[in-house]
Amino acid sequence: MQHKRVTLFAGHYGSGKTNIAVSYAIALRAQGERVAICDLDIVNPYFRTKDSRAELEAVGVELISSAYANSNSDMPALPSEAYSVFHRRDCRAVLDVGGDDRGALALGRYRPYLLEEDDFELLFVVNFYRPLTRLPEQAFEVLREIEGVCGLSFSGIVNNSNLGRDTTAESVLVTLAPAAELSRLCGLPVKMTCAERQLCAELSEDVSELFPLSLQARLYEPE
Repeated sequence: MQHKRVTLFAGHYGSGKTNIAVSYAIALRAQGERVAICDLDIVNPYFRTKDSRAELEAVGVELISSAYANSNSDMPALPSEAYSVFHRRDCRAVLDVGGDDRGALALGRYRPYLLEEDDFELLFVVNFYRPLTRLPEQAFEVLREIEGVCGLSFSGIVNNSNLGRDTTAESVLVTLAPAAELSRLCGLPVKMTCAERQLCAELSEDVSELFPLSLQARLYEPE
């Protein structure tokens, strides 16, 4: 998979964007890239990029996050440092965009910078096990809503269909068909199919562009 300088992950609330963004940033760093990850999610206060601060810093990934993340405040605030990733073109940037069209509002303010450089990829993350995106047609509607709000077009699909820690290889495989149908509806390729790292050996022969994930712990979830 080829990488743009800026990669943005957006999708419906609970689709798993943050987990993917963290794993993607770490994977880029493992290839020797200088990487910054920026949390633009002002919708979900419970599952934040900042939860993985120690893991990111350990491998040298720079974290840019709101001062209110992981605090008792529900104030929606975007980090002012986020603008820096659009000017530091010697650094790859991974952006975690908030859920559905409400979260995409935050992305709209960075649109001019993205279009000026024109070296970005906006990827739509879908989990077909979530209530409002169980069908390809429902996911397609969410995709179009996000595009309409942020004023940017998606360039690919990330199939992150999972049942959390109850996910099996079979539960990933059965979502390949709806992902292919979503691809047909929107005319975009399925860039990645994500699975927890320990499942990848079972899936490697049947899934192309398989991307391994390490599950991120939530603030309220005991380790």
